[in-house]
Amino acid sequence: MRKLIAGNWKMNGAQAWTVKPAGFDRIYAAQDRNHIDILICPPFPFIRELFTSAGGRNIFVGGQNCHANENGAHTGEVSAEMLADCGASFVIVGHSERRAAGETDTEVQNKAKAANRAGIVPIICVGETLDQREAGHAESVVENQISGSVPDGLTEYVIAYEPVWAIGTGKVASVDDIKGMHAHIRKICGATVRILYGGSVKPANAAEILATPNVDGALIGGASLDMADLAAIAKAAG
Repeated sequence: MRKLIAGNWKMNGAQAWTVKPAGFDRIYAAQDRNHIDILICPPFPFIRELFTSAGGRNIFVGGQNCHANENGAHTGEVSAEMLADCGASFVIVGHSERRAAGETDTEVQNKAKAANRAGIVPIICVGETLDQREAGHAESVVENQISGSVPDGLTEYVIAYEPVWAIGTGKVASVDDIKGMHAHIRKICGATVRILYGGSVKPANAAEILATPNVDGALIGGASLDMADLAAIAKAAG
């Protein structure tokens, strides 16, 4: 299975950052990475120009969120169709930062349906809090999130396992933690679904994480803002 290295810029960047795909390509040329997929998910205003910059460089562009509806009176929202029209091939839904703000499994499922409707691939994020893990409920929490967030019959999607306690904290789940949870997710989702690990992935730990069974790539936050770091992680994918 092709590994997917996905960068989530979150609310960072400026118009000048849209040249970054060219910088990434200079460090890790397209012809040298035909075996993996590279994805950058910038803030909404930069998607179209980033898509143009990524053209011919074997780099996908995606959104960080979408609305469930195609259009309507939803001030400040962006539809999956709008993302697709700007060149997005993927969209992140259910990120822990949005779940922490109150987003429910049902809302995530509806966004995943919208992505499918628009012809783009949803990256559905799941993950437990530290309290849930310490209480021994990590697997059941993630299983329930998958059950509630993945639409019935959806065949093309990505799962991103991001333990909430390891996002932006500098903490990283142990290899055994990752191995166990990814194996559990594999049993639920099957052999054809890519499962990414997200949670303080950096060049220093990428090789070990990406070599773990059932880890089909990474969802990267802070380290994806620097093209040298993102390229180093991508090269660690083998």
